Amino acid sequence: MKTGERIPLCNRDSSPNELYGLMFGIRTFEQSLLDLFQRGVLAGTTHTCLGQEATAVGVFSALNLELDCAFSNHRGHGHFLAYCGEAELLYLEVMGKPGGVCGGRGGSQHLQHRNLYSNGIQGGIVPVATGIALAEKLKGSGAVSVVFLGDGTLGEGAVYESFNIAALWQLPTLFVIENNGFAQSTPCALEVAGSIRARPEAFGIPTTEIRTTNVETIRNETSRCVDAMRDGAGPRALVLHNYRLGPHSKGDDNRDPAEIRAAWDQEPLKVLRERLDTTEVQLMEAAQTERIGRARERALAAPRYEY
Repeated sequence: MKTGERIPLCNRDSSPNELYGLMFGIRTFEQSLLDLFQRGVLAGTTHTCLGQEATAVGVFSALNLELDCAFSNHRGHGHFLAYCGEAELLYLEVMGKPGGVCGGRGGSQHLQHRNLYSNGIQGGIVPVATGIALAEKLKGSGAVSVVFLGDGTLGEGAVYESFNIAALWQLPTLFVIENNGFAQSTPCALEVAGSIRARPEAFGIPTTEIRTTNVETIRNETSRCVDAMRDGAGPRALVLHNYRLGPHSKGDDNRDPAEIRAAWDQEPLKVLRERLDTTEVQLMEAAQTERIGRARERALAAPRYEY
């Protein structure tokens, strides 16, 4: 079912203004979900990507969205919106309504829309993404398969089986490891020994590590990885260090408030906004606020299932 308006998507030629607009739209969507939970409109839980918008926009703006396949995880709203921009479909899905991405039956952790898939099982989607890369290689389609995983997911054995097969068979798989510093409430230093980068490299997978929230840097590095894979160079890995500004889900957060406040000074929207014209930023923010607001209100007014 096709509904509502789309957030304008970005590609390799998109300007910094366009990149900012898409990130601001994602930020607005995520903050609105937390508000809806606080008002009692939504039930269950949600996992926002506040502070990680540059990863979603930077990676997806480097892809061919009509060809490539992407696999998200439990923190996937930003990935979904950067991929297709269908905010109303996602609102409807989270609200459990018939017009949602998967008919309102999967929630935000279990999505399938065109060539985008997500799953809430940590690590479970990684071998699936690797298998899709094998299928695309056998078909000769030229497509790449991108999978997002977090630092906490590195404790799953299926991840390393996927690294091994992708490297052994030279599959066009891009492993995007988002290290936001915490696996739910456990700091990375208490759950990951050694170097995160060294893990894919141990299987011979060329790995790029980026410590920045600059969306253009992420787009450029992703583009280099994707181009190499399309040329038959085999898998690649990106280790992207960022910081989750919101709680793990909608309220469980035992981090030092001072640490979180300090992270807001380096968050991706602020980093990019400081380089843009103030008037243009205000116009983009107003347009995205209106667009996301309309999608939210249409979703709220949509009928629920009748049982």
